[in-house]
Amino acid sequence: MKTLIRVDSSSKIGFGHIKRCLVLAKQYSEVSFACLDLEGALIEEIPYEIFILENESIFELINLIKAEKFEFLIIDNYNISANDEKLIKLETGVKILSFDDTIKEHFCDILLNVNAFAKASDYDGLVPFKCERRCGFSYALFRDEFYEEVKKKRKKIYDFFICLGGTDIKNLSIQIAQDLPQDKKIAIATSSSNAHLKGLRRFANENENISLFVNYDNIAKLMHESKKLIISASSLVNEALLLKANFKAICYVDNQLPTANWLVQKGVEVEFIQ
Repeated sequence: MKTLIRVDSSSKIGFGHIKRCLVLAKQYSEVSFACLDLEGALIEEIPYEIFILENESIFELINLIKAEKFEFLIIDNYNISANDEKLIKLETGVKILSFDDTIKEHFCDILLNVNAFAKASDYDGLVPFKCERRCGFSYALFRDEFYEEVKKKRKKIYDFFICLGGTDIKNLSIQIAQDLPQDKKIAIATSSSNAHLKGLRRFANENENISLFVNYDNIAKLMHESKKLIISASSLVNEALLLKANFKAICYVDNQLPTANWLVQKGVEVEFIQ
């Protein structure tokens, strides 16, 4: 089916949504993206047709679906509610797949929660009766590099690997690294959209034990080469689980709470930061 993916990325939102949508897009043959042109967005890295939206109006999205005759809509956007999905469905008739991370109501044909904690029963009463529920680690979306890396054995080069997503919106990487023993080798991974990159580069230059990786093209390898991972309670958790890595999760935004709480129940080290 002709497919439209509605997703955003930015220095504030981060890159997790766009990254997982790019993985999912490979499962479909005729794909386009609809995105807002936000500061720090990864729009130029999307290898598909892109429709730039002027605002978050649900009616602009509906008009686009009608004009381009899309048949399938994938939504990965916290600002689109169940009522919005219902209106889209009524106005366009498209089949809808909705990503969810926080166990909330959706009006969709397929519900996709790729987090390890998620269960189909979590959505009892929250989605239409006939909605197909794809929940849990078995539906996790991984880039090819992770499937390749899990087959390999790596020498542990770094004592710690730190990654708070591509943007590290609370600038936690430096603080975490400073709290670690200074005689340990530390790898920090981030992207050029990190608003705190200048300070991070200066920190790395001033500390010989810090190796900074910006826009590194094989994060799986870095993770596998590290003895312990310190990562956000995000999609990075699924990647750590796939690699069977030793890790600590940092929870610093509300949408990470379900994953963080599940990890606590499993005995994994978690730090909650306001």
